[in-house]
Amino acid sequence: MTPAKHATIARLAPTLGLDADDGGPWRDRLVAAFGRDAPRLLDVGVGAADATIAWALAHPDQDVVAVEVHRPSLAAAFAAVEAAGVDNLRIVEADVRRVLADLEPGDVTAVRVLFPDPWPKARHHKRRLVGAEFVARVADVVPPGGWLHVATDWPDYAGAVRAAIAAEPRLEVVADPGPLVERPVTVYERRGLDAGRPPVDVVARRRA
Repeated sequence: MTPAKHATIARLAPTLGLDADDGGPWRDRLVAAFGRDAPRLLDVGVGAADATIAWALAHPDQDVVAVEVHRPSLAAAFAAVEAAGVDNLRIVEADVRRVLADLEPGDVTAVRVLFPDPWPKARHHKRRLVGAEFVARVADVVPPGGWLHVATDWPDYAGAVRAAIAAEPRLEVVADPGPLVERPVTVYERRGLDAGRPPVDVVARRRA
């Protein structure tokens, strides 16, 4: 990573970031960071944050916690958030599985994963982020009515996500998710479209 990107992270993380190593309860930290206790979206693997910023701007009554583990993408996300001037969005540098493990029920209202690494080879499927364990942890964390949205352009991955949701009795697939799946076309979505792979959106809600 370039020195300029390192400098961007160092400059913006104190104001636009949240430290996964802080150790305090996430709810208290999120309320302190945003100055309110509002519905919160956990947005996973946000890349340059185009879709994340679009959601934050379209939903000023909500707060967005963006989780990104790839440092070059993290630098781009910080720069984009600063340029957009959004104040209801914070970025966490961490593996989302670690963040989910530390969250308490109700700390976030929804979880979104747009175009995670598909690991297309069968022998690598076990490395995919969204599977039975991930889905169960989301069901632990989001409240009744909360939701999970996974978008992928690999049909077999979409099928595996649906199967994991079907096996989780606390979740049900939303047949018509409507505005929940609205977003600008992301970089990875565009790559899939260019390769002839249209996106598949899978949305599930937490049962009451």
